[in-house]
Amino acid sequence: MAERLGIPEGKFSSSFQSRFGKEVWCEPYTDEELERLAKSGVKKLVVLCPAFVSDCLETLEEIGMEGKHSFEEHGGETFTLVPCLNTHPLFVDALKEWSMTFPST
Repeated sequence: MAERLGIPEGKFSSSFQSRFGKEVWCEPYTDEELERLAKSGVKKLVVLCPAFVSDCLETLEEIGMEGKHSFEEHGGETFTLVPCLNTHPLFVDALKEWSMTFPST
């Protein structure tokens, strides 16, 4: 995604939102990454959740509210969560096209 958007190396990072119990999961964890970025001097942050096609309450709360608060609490100034595709007309049209191309059997 960074390559397609023309974002150079060093200007983006990836992290993983969900954890399962106390076991080590995919790292770095998003909550820790947001804090690290703010503490390292990042003032403006844009967050994408490209694995989702629609916004869910977990993401809206954990990233959009708690994550924003943590980022700002640790020195960040501007936090923008990019909404998922949801019901954007271009996405709905793509789904319609795909359904005609790959009809159910």
